[in-house]
Amino acid sequence: MSEQAKTGAVRSFDEGRVRRIVIDNAAKRNAFSPDMMLQLSDALTRFDADASSWVAVLSAEGDHFTAGLDMPKFFGPGATYKGAPEGNIDPFALKRRTNKPVITAVQGITYTIGIEMMLAGDIVVAADTARFCQMESKRGIAPLGGAHFRFLSRTGWGNAMYHLMLCDEFDAAEALRIGLVQEVVPAGQQVERALKLAATIAANAPLGIQVMKESALKYIAAAEAAAIAMLPTIRERVLGTEDAKEGIRSFVERRAANFQGR
Repeated sequence: MSEQAKTGAVRSFDEGRVRRIVIDNAAKRNAFSPDMMLQLSDALTRFDADASSWVAVLSAEGDHFTAGLDMPKFFGPGATYKGAPEGNIDPFALKRRTNKPVITAVQGITYTIGIEMMLAGDIVVAADTARFCQMESKRGIAPLGGAHFRFLSRTGWGNAMYHLMLCDEFDAAEALRIGLVQEVVPAGQQVERALKLAATIAANAPLGIQVMKESALKYIAAAEAAAIAMLPTIRERVLGTEDAKEGIRSFVERRAANFQGR
């Protein structure tokens, strides 16, 4: 087995005007390593710079979209990941983002960063097998990829607080009800449906679509900027705590965490 197959990868290729970006670490439920996160950032950056690619479809191999981060590699001793390189498109759209349309197709487990990645895009097509959970607070930390404000802007205060505070798992029907996803289709059809939507969008004038998205983003930019500015405070208040260390330990040891509020 190649080293890339062991660690996972992000692949991209074109189908006409549509850029396919595929997460490929199915053996580990598409959990992200730091290298995979950099690969995704690079793939989005190339898409943004390529004038011949007008719409992106982000999807994942296997039965699950992503189980989230390989947490010890991001938060454990010796972790060095610092986010998307300067000037790159950020997979969480907290720094630089693309004005081109991005459609995300999800299935199975779509946890934590999976939700934040799809919220960084524009349209979400979910398989009826999709299961969602923003569980960071179960691990002694907090959402750091935008869920603390995009969940709110997509679903409203009550729906956002319900799922962000309970850290519960919910299904595709609930995600559709609250507006977290835009369509639910039978499992196995989510990528095909996303590609059909992408083809429809790509038949429109690309510059018109892009300037429309840019204008829409300006409408919410001030509120997002304030929420993004809170991220260093969130990190400072949670990442160095005993609860955060306990959350990582409990995850590695596959047991319930015992939080102390310190």
